[in-house]
Amino acid sequence: MSYYDDIYEHAVDNHYLVTTADAEDLGIPVVELGKLSSRGRLERLGNGVYRLARHVPSEADPYAVAVARVGRDAYLWGESVVELLGLAPTTPGRVWVATPHRVRKALPEGVVVVRAGGQGPLDSYDGVPGQRVADAIRACAGRIMPERLRDAMVKGRKLGYVTAREERRLMEEMGWQ
Repeated sequence: MSYYDDIYEHAVDNHYLVTTADAEDLGIPVVELGKLSSRGRLERLGNGVYRLARHVPSEADPYAVAVARVGRDAYLWGESVVELLGLAPTTPGRVWVATPHRVRKALPEGVVVVRAGGQGPLDSYDGVPGQRVADAIRACAGRIMPERLRDAMVKGRKLGYVTAREERRLMEEMGWQ
């Protein structure tokens, strides 16, 4: 198999994205990403992040790209989890991404990085790693109206993102009883 075939196999399950870290994990020299980009097979999206030139767009793409651009161990945080799942209206044009690492690289204007260490369990939403919905709702307290957060919790419960136990705990913590 060629390097491109290996990249394709990886990227097709990852919103058509491949990072330099992914290439290293696959045993592909990072220089090959630049070569494939110059040949028009990959599109460079930012420092160390590439997308297959031929891809099928999805609604989760901006979130996946933002997480990839922040780096390894990054995940969607707070408002972006709520927005991706359509649980409540949030600030448009912003993608909140958390990471345990310091981020020094330049990121697009709409990407907000939160330094978060010791995060609890994560979930994957349409292939994008993110906070569990109950934790995301907690993280939104003070930035989204309480009524909208309560509606997000109810909708998340109906869709199976929030367990009955998490719902009871959120009701108590947020004073919604």
